[in-house]
Amino acid sequence: MSIKNIRLEVMQFLENKVEGFIDEFLIPVDKIWQPSDLIPDAQSETFFEEVKELQEIAKDIPYDFWVAMVGDTITEEALPTYESWLMEVEGVDNDGRNAWSKWVRHWTGEENRHGDLLNKYLYLSGRINMREVEITTQHLINDGFDIGTGKDPYKNFVYTSFQELATYVSHNRVSQLAKEYGDKKLAKACKLIAGDEMRHHTAYSEFVNEIFKVDPSEMMLAFQYMMKQKITMPAHFLRESGEKIGKAFEEFSNSAQKLGVYTANDYVDILQKLIDKWEIDKIGGLTDEAEKARDYLMKLPARMAKVSERLVLPDETYVFKWVQPALIK
Repeated sequence: MSIKNIRLEVMQFLENKVEGFIDEFLIPVDKIWQPSDLIPDAQSETFFEEVKELQEIAKDIPYDFWVAMVGDTITEEALPTYESWLMEVEGVDNDGRNAWSKWVRHWTGEENRHGDLLNKYLYLSGRINMREVEITTQHLINDGFDIGTGKDPYKNFVYTSFQELATYVSHNRVSQLAKEYGDKKLAKACKLIAGDEMRHHTAYSEFVNEIFKVDPSEMMLAFQYMMKQKITMPAHFLRESGEKIGKAFEEFSNSAQKLGVYTANDYVDILQKLIDKWEIDKIGGLTDEAEKARDYLMKLPARMAKVSERLVLPDETYVFKWVQPALIK
């Protein structure tokens, strides 16, 4: 049997657990928070006063923070790309008729709230050139992204396990910084988004855990493959108006690193957390090739930590079209 057919068979075998995953890791629509719960209500008589207060607080928040916020927002707003990619994964019925496709749709519904909330906050803050942000978002959706997974569910679930934890780290740090800058409402909003991302990470990492139980060698090889080529963040393809694909990513990454929102050390830490969560040191019944893959993965965090120690960030501040240059201090 081909590798593709084995993966499809495993996905079909696990499908009877997916309804349970939906109940365990996702929250019903009538119980979960919505963006309008967390921003000024335009129907309220106090709307303009609340917006004015939001903008006054926003004036004291530094430039790099806004860059990180915009990058996070654009990444969340490119959701159509992520849904269409996951619906193409082997074992997911892209006509929407099986439990895996139901998971993807319901996961997408939860994720969709994040971009809505952050976009509205940026707009109300008065600190951002929203047209430039919207151009970057449209480019990111138009350009699509190749993360090296193809339709392979094993590789895709390694990616989503990693990526959801990375977005948790980023939103959680933004929440902490917003609180330090005196914006308690934004801190609460980002904390709630981070909570969603952690639940989603837990779900996807559980999918991988289940695959390790039934096809350990191929799952180990898929994990190695993804870490050898490195996890490509969706933000890797960011570009501003008039620029080439990916040109904005390095500068965005520099801002995020300077601010401590997401760093090279976080990448290493997430890798180690996945190794520990899946207990790959204890998995038995591996082929010789998979044993070598395990050895590679066990040694990788230490190797990557040494590389991250040599990272040097530029002193100068890059001026994005997204954020008012007057905010640079």
